[in-house]
Amino acid sequence: MSVRRVVPDFQSDSLAESREFYGLLGLEQVMDLGWVITLASPANPTAQLILMSEDKTAPVNPDLSIEVDDVDAVYEAVLAAGGDIIRPLQKEGWGVRRFFVRDPNGQVVNVLGHAGPEE
Repeated sequence: MSVRRVVPDFQSDSLAESREFYGLLGLEQVMDLGWVITLASPANPTAQLILMSEDKTAPVNPDLSIEVDDVDAVYEAVLAAGGDIIRPLQKEGWGVRRFFVRDPNGQVVNVLGHAGPEE
């Protein structure tokens, strides 16, 4: 199993203003679902920031997103270790499968993987 990217998730009451601010720092919008946007560096596409008003498909907003190459294996490992699952593994309409787990410090981590075409 390997990590593809680690992205901070910031809650924003003003997505447009936040997008403009981080644009001044060189980040460009690469995804917009209305309630969540992803900004990335054009020179380093894995350098990203997620801004969201509220997570429309989960009970809480995550603090951090970690994309892994095998989300099923990670989910099973977290379950086996007794992890505090906040939201079980589910497929989302935008092509990812994800679950939320609380880390030992209370931070909510969104663990995701891109869903394959057969899923």
